Amino acid sequence: METLQMRFSTWTPIENKSLNDQLFQERVRLISHWFDLWTDKQRKQFLHRILNKCNKSQLMFAEKWIVENIPVMKIDFTTLLPRFLSLYILSFLNPKDLCAAAQVNWHWKFLSEQDCLWMPKCIKFGWFLPYVPGTNEYSAWKQYYIACATNLGYLTPRKAAELYGLHNEPETKNEEEEEKIYEKCLRKVIRKRLALHKQEVLKSRPPWSSGKWSTRSYKSGFPPNLSKTINEQASLSGTMIPLKKRISSFQNKFTKQISEENKSLSGVSWEAEKPLGLTSLKRLSKRYTNAEHSLRAHLVLISSNVSAFEMLVDSVKPGVVSVVYDHSSTTLESLVYYIEKALDGHMAKTVGIICDGDSRGINLVQGYRICTETLLKSEVRQFWEKLRHCVSSQDEGGYIDIFVHLAASEPGLELLSKLSQLTGTFLRTPIGIASGSYQHILSEWLWNQKDGPAPPLLYFTDVKLQLWLKCTEFLEEALKAARETLRPHFCDLQKKVAGKILGQLMFDSMSWSEVQDNKIIAQVLVDGLVELSRGNHQNPLEFLSNFLMNKCNKSEESRNQDLLTKNNSESTFGRSVKSGKLHEDVIENRERFARELLLSEQSYVRTLEMVRNVYVKPLKAALTTNQAILSSISIQVIFTDILNILQLNRWFLDVLTKRLNEWSPSQNLGDLFIKFGEQLQTYTNFFNNYSVILKAIDKCRETIPVFRAFLKRHDRTVVTAMRSLQELLLCPSKRIEEYTTLLYALRLHSSAEHGDQEDLTTAVKQMEQYKDYLDQIRHNVSREDQIRSIQRHIQECPPLLKANRYLIRIQDVAQLECCCERISTPFRLYEHTHDLRLFLFNNILLISRRSISYKPFERIANTAHHFFAAIALHRLFVEDIPNTKYVKNAFLLQGPKCELICSTEEDDKFPWLTDLQRAINCSTEDNVNCS
Repeated sequence: METLQMRFSTWTPIENKSLNDQLFQERVRLISHWFDLWTDKQRKQFLHRILNKCNKSQLMFAEKWIVENIPVMKIDFTTLLPRFLSLYILSFLNPKDLCAAAQVNWHWKFLSEQDCLWMPKCIKFGWFLPYVPGTNEYSAWKQYYIACATNLGYLTPRKAAELYGLHNEPETKNEEEEEKIYEKCLRKVIRKRLALHKQEVLKSRPPWSSGKWSTRSYKSGFPPNLSKTINEQASLSGTMIPLKKRISSFQNKFTKQISEENKSLSGVSWEAEKPLGLTSLKRLSKRYTNAEHSLRAHLVLISSNVSAFEMLVDSVKPGVVSVVYDHSSTTLESLVYYIEKALDGHMAKTVGIICDGDSRGINLVQGYRICTETLLKSEVRQFWEKLRHCVSSQDEGGYIDIFVHLAASEPGLELLSKLSQLTGTFLRTPIGIASGSYQHILSEWLWNQKDGPAPPLLYFTDVKLQLWLKCTEFLEEALKAARETLRPHFCDLQKKVAGKILGQLMFDSMSWSEVQDNKIIAQVLVDGLVELSRGNHQNPLEFLSNFLMNKCNKSEESRNQDLLTKNNSESTFGRSVKSGKLHEDVIENRERFARELLLSEQSYVRTLEMVRNVYVKPLKAALTTNQAILSSISIQVIFTDILNILQLNRWFLDVLTKRLNEWSPSQNLGDLFIKFGEQLQTYTNFFNNYSVILKAIDKCRETIPVFRAFLKRHDRTVVTAMRSLQELLLCPSKRIEEYTTLLYALRLHSSAEHGDQEDLTTAVKQMEQYKDYLDQIRHNVSREDQIRSIQRHIQECPPLLKANRYLIRIQDVAQLECCCERISTPFRLYEHTHDLRLFLFNNILLISRRSISYKPFERIANTAHHFFAAIALHRLFVEDIPNTKYVKNAFLLQGPKCELICSTEEDDKFPWLTDLQRAINCSTEDNVNCS
């Protein structure tokens, strides 16, 4: 072999390129195989080592490949877009967001502080820069905006109203009326103080003296307290001060006292030394009356969306005004109206709001969630502005208490600050989120203990409030379970109701004949379009119009022929039915009910024909094809009886139509009903097989997907009058009741001498007997369902469904066991061993053991029943156990193989034993008769 030149390895040929490439590919495959077997950590170490050995060109190649295959998605748009586009995007931000954008990086800070962004925001508020910025100076307008915003003199609405007044402030009264108000108020205070002074004088007089002042009892001629007061004010001794001076001295004294009281209430300093002018007197009387009204009552708003709000209303303290409003139908305007009506022109010291919400907002009424985003809406803002006029000021001790934990989050605190600025009143809410439903009400609040008791105690009784909080937890769990269970039912019910409403609206606005006409018109249009598509016509519209005209002419000719062949009596009958009037004459009333019988029979037959046309015909037609939906046996089981009823009622409709076409006052209908009643065996077969028919439909729907799709396509459509197949099968049972009602009406409006009276009486009895038979079938079906349900719930239960067996009563009892039978009966001790449930049937007593178990994280207990014994009633012995000190409401059940001592509640013992003994007697009599 030729010796080859090697480098670094005897296995790497340099000059032979083919061997070199082959060996390189083999090593690459080997390294790739190793790379596939390595872990992620080992692969990263390998790549790190390889990249460290690469030169600059190889690293650039790797970078280019990575950028092409893994493009960078998150790029700063300000570095790619031109500067004017970046500034245009930033111009849509508000000042707060611009300040936040300036904290991203230096480039964003430079862009977000440009004067072109901040100058329009300053000019919008009328703030103009007092100097011209330099060439290289930027962010001047931003600094000026911040300076103006921080030094802005903001006034709350209440302070602004006090300084500048309100637009709707009433006009000032004249001076005479102001003086009358002041004098009236002053006389009231003087009378009150004189009465108190008189009581003190009567207490200090000697017991042997009379109630009159006498100079013999008092040396100075006046009572001690009064003489002291007069001596201090007038420095007189032994003489009577004139009444005018005494009143003036009392007036000065009580004027100072009133000023001091109003000073404590309103927070305004009053100087008693200065004389009171008219404006001062007006302000004094107004503040005195307003202070009296503002401290009158507390108001609490309770939403109906709160769980068990009735208990909350019952726990309101006396003297607190409560307003309960409907959460779903009340608006903010109506809520303000309710508040003003409850206050009756007065102002509340505090207002409490109890509604649903979270730490970010309040669900005050439906459609209005109070949060930071919706607070500036006009309706919400007007509500809070009107509410602040119903609450006394903060200086007078007024607060708004919101029973939602808004103080537990930053958005909630921001909402509180905005509401406080909007209303000018301090708002108090719970601070923390406590465990449980509405338990945050009892947590800490934003309030000062110097202001009085905790806000919940201002409105509610403590014990009742805690009881309500306990009940809400149970109620919310029950509502959650009820929603999960009933949501599918309500969704289906909503669809059904919506479908029925649409069908009813359609049939109210469009009669059945119009529906048929629309179907004919649609079919003719389809035929015309098919003919148009088959040929190449130059003018398609002209061809289609000619085609429709030819169809119209043919239909008119056929209609004229039908009218000629029809009986004139039928047309007169139709006109009489449409234009019939209600008369009080017996003959015409009888005719009217006969017409009603015919119309109802036509509607009933039309309903039965829906079953035949919509369901039976397509299913039978599918049997002749390779795509059968149901087998012929299933079709026969489901539809044979209903088709026989249709055939019977079509015969009855034909003979009834003939009788009414030949109607006269002496016409009879009772004999038709007697003949119809003789053929009611058809209905009997249907009702006997009714349960089998429904089970067959359910089984076919579950096991045959094609039939399921067929029912979904045809149920509750316009053709079936928005009803399903099962609903259509209900019509025969309802029709029997309608026959009975109509027969009663015909017999009532037939005179005693009429020849149809006897036949109608026979037909009524016949229909009543058949109606009783139907009621018995319904009763038996409900009994069977009840027995099947019991057998399904009792584990290891033997078959209970037998002929003529029905349930009488269910009773829960406790099984007792005697500790020692040697002791006499009055002193025996009994031990509770098991819980039993007794099922009393008409022929047996079924006994099951009842066990209760709880699942984790659930409050509802699961009750399981295990079969224990079944005793025939004619072999059962019952004995009452008298009440003793150790056992009460006990009785003994003794059968052939078991003996049980049971105990029940006091109210249930006597009814249970009575029903049990009556059932035993009946069962014993039946057993004797059978033997």
